[in-house]
Order: sequence, then structure tokens, then C-alpha cells
Amino acid sequence: MRRVLLLGSTGLVGRELLTMLLDDPTISHVTTIVRRASGVPHPKLAEHVIPMTELDRHASLFAVDQIFCALGTTIKVAGSQEAFRFVDHDLPVTAARLGRANGATHYLLVSALGANASSRIFYNRVKGETERDVIAAGFPSVTIAQPSLLLGDRKERRLGEDLAKPFGWLMPPKYKPIHVRDVARALVEAARVNAPGVRVLESREMRR
Repeated sequence: MRRVLLLGSTGLVGRELLTMLLDDPTISHVTTIVRRASGVPHPKLAEHVIPMTELDRHASLFAVDQIFCALGTTIKVAGSQEAFRFVDHDLPVTAARLGRANGATHYLLVSALGANASSRIFYNRVKGETERDVIAAGFPSVTIAQPSLLLGDRKERRLGEDLAKPFGWLMPPKYKPIHVRDVARALVEAARVNAPGVRVLESREMRR
């Protein structure tokens, strides 16, 4: 029986992850850290409403077996590159550091296709730096999901995604849109296997 922590439980992938983790009979306890109460009732769920700037003050919450991180935003929503980096890099890396210090052994991260710490594209570079710094935290197991265009019930519209979806079937398998359920399911399965080392899951593999 595993104890897990989920960050980003109210987001597109995070909502699917939360449902699957709560339904997983091999998981005894699910901790979430949120900015606002979700109202989700479940006997296995412990939801903590905490400002994301104060994670260090709640290090004991990271004393779990596995950490799922589905945090993410856009520059438009965040308001600036600095705010975007805080959500997509600083918070996941802080969670990795706190989790490893408190005994967590597997970190599962939702990243993005094209993540590259050397990229000239700001978004891809930040995603790549997050992957690099999470791996450097020293977990025995790290699983990184690199989905392409995500399909699901978003709370906000994204024009670029709306334009790309009708043509998704024309794209190579690596770049075809993928539903958030497939991403969440792949991460949950990877957590069950709990294989040592670093594993990167692209859309083609997660879709299978």
C-alpha cells in the first residue's frame, strides 16, 4: 500500500490523476496541496489548502512514497515569464527537494513534448530545466511524461489548440494530440511498476 502526494490536482491532467489514484486499491492515502478547496469527498483523500509560496513550511506533507506533479500554466495565465517559471519550474523542483528529503522514492512529472534545457524557446527551456533539476534531486525512480497537445475539458480556451485539434490525425504519432486520461493512466501504471532509474514517456507510448 502506497502513500502518494499529488500537486496540481485541479488542473487538466491532475483531475484525471486524482480520480485514478483514489480508485487505485494499492494506494492507501492521497495527499493534495491546493490553493482553494476542491470539495472532493473521499476517505483516502487529505486535502491541504496552502499558499504555494509556503511549501517549505509544510515539509512533513512530503513524507510519502511517491509524488505526482501535474503543475503547469501558460505565460498568458501566469502574467509574466517570471510567474510562469515559478509554477512550472520552481514549485516542481521544490516539491522534489522536499519529497526526497522526507523519504519519497519515486517522482512522476507531467512535462511537455520538446522540453529541452538548451532550447531557445522559453517554454521548452523551462520545461527542460525542470526535468533536469527534478532528476538531480536524486530519486531512485523518476518518470517524466512528455505529452503532445492535450485533449480534455479545459476551463479556459486556447486558440492554438483549437486550431490544431482538427488536423491532429495528420500528425506523426509522436505529435498527435493525446487525451489527458491516457497521460494520467500511463503515470499511474508507471507508479505501480515503480521501476528504478529515469523513464521518459512520450505520447506514442502513453497512448498504448
